[in-house]
Amino acid sequence: MTLTEVLIVAIPLIIAITFHEAAHGIMAYVCGDTTAKRMGRMTLNPFKHVDLFGTIIMPAALLLLKSPFMFGYAKPVPINPNQFFHYRSNLILVAAAGPFMNILLAMLSWSVYVFIYPEPAYMVAALAYSVQINLVLAVFNMFPLLPMDGGRVLSALLPPPFDKKFMKLERVGMVVLLGLLALPSISEQFGWRINPIGWFVYHGVAWLQDILGVRY
Repeated sequence: MTLTEVLIVAIPLIIAITFHEAAHGIMAYVCGDTTAKRMGRMTLNPFKHVDLFGTIIMPAALLLLKSPFMFGYAKPVPINPNQFFHYRSNLILVAAAGPFMNILLAMLSWSVYVFIYPEPAYMVAALAYSVQINLVLAVFNMFPLLPMDGGRVLSALLPPPFDKKFMKLERVGMVVLLGLLALPSISEQFGWRINPIGWFVYHGVAWLQDILGVRY
């Protein structure tokens, strides 16, 4: 890949991740939790959110290995739900703030894309990628599994005692997530293709594209 091609991918991705995590911190502060503010995570400085391994090394390695799936993550914004004004509703708002921010970024990118198309080509390509990566991040993060944002929303919606039992699954959530991401490749060895996350993301993104009127 040329430097221009790398930047076309890297810049929208870093912006998407940075704004996603900052949105969690800002919403937590609005809901009464000052943890993110005290720890310097209510910021648009990408270096405060980017995880060296999860945001850079892992995606780059998967790309170089031509992996059938891509996966990466940023440093999660620390929150203390005990400081929320209203525990359950505020937990939903804070969890949903990140994906909602990605949808807003996708809308903004699409608006600029339509306005400037077809030149300059490199900006058009970056904006097109920004639309897609933000929609994918919004939907992917709403997958109902902890520690994903969708898992936190689900935990807030579940009645006691199921919410506590579900939250205990977070300790193995990342292992389960990696297993689900690898499942398509594994299942293909047996003549099947089982891809629950791919199905969830594909249909979720298609639904958002229909709502936003995204048509290339």
